[in-house]
Amino acid sequence: MTSRPIRIGVQVAPQHAHYEKIRDVAAELEGLGVDIIFNWDHFYPLSGPADGEHYESWTMLAALAEQTSRVELGALVNCNSYRNANLQADMARTIDNISAKGTGTGRFIFGTGSGWFERDYDEYGYEFGTVGQRLDALAANLPVIEARWAKLNPPPTRHIPVLIGGGGEKKTLRIVAEHADIWHSFSDAATLERKLGILGEHCTAVGRDIAGIEISTELRNRTVADADEMHALGTTLYTVGITGPDYDLEPVKRWLAWRDEKNAG
Repeated sequence: MTSRPIRIGVQVAPQHAHYEKIRDVAAELEGLGVDIIFNWDHFYPLSGPADGEHYESWTMLAALAEQTSRVELGALVNCNSYRNANLQADMARTIDNISAKGTGTGRFIFGTGSGWFERDYDEYGYEFGTVGQRLDALAANLPVIEARWAKLNPPPTRHIPVLIGGGGEKKTLRIVAEHADIWHSFSDAATLERKLGILGEHCTAVGRDIAGIEISTELRNRTVADADEMHALGTTLYTVGITGPDYDLEPVKRWLAWRDEKNAG
């Protein structure tokens, strides 16, 4: 089992609520002691009324970076298809610097993936292509992003952690092995155990220790027993999703209590 502490991230879905509500929820989450605040990178709601209120990811993250002072933040996850790779790097560096106010160390996590929500592509004029094409584009863009971070002035304040979401065993996990600091999936324990074996094989192939990758999963419909089982396999980052218009924080509070008990033990 990993020696990393357990962390709780909360994905605040930017849908079905005015921004003022989202801003207030973010402040409350930071006060509760969550470790990371995520949103998502879509242009339309993923649940509820399809044309309900919705906000864009990156501009919101910049505002949250200025508003907050302790919590890390990022998208779960950015869609690689929607922005030029060099622009993604520059935006990430900028939010990293904004979030470093007063400390000198940024709090931005670059969560990214290949994209999947076809309506976003169709409505905003992006080519949807195939799953394989989108994954190939992600694999091609990550070295460009990393190279741009080394050229920017001012540079990022720290090594910006790269979180990659997805569980594809041939392409996605290879990209994780090559580039990710955090791997996020929706796996149950049995699936996670199998995929960790495959990820380990990819890490060996690229000359990397899998222990350098933090394992993340979501807690939707999970029990404490489920979370304990995944922790035994090495999971240390757990995400809780909440959505507008009400943003129920009670599940967050319960999982924070579980985190604190586990970390104290």
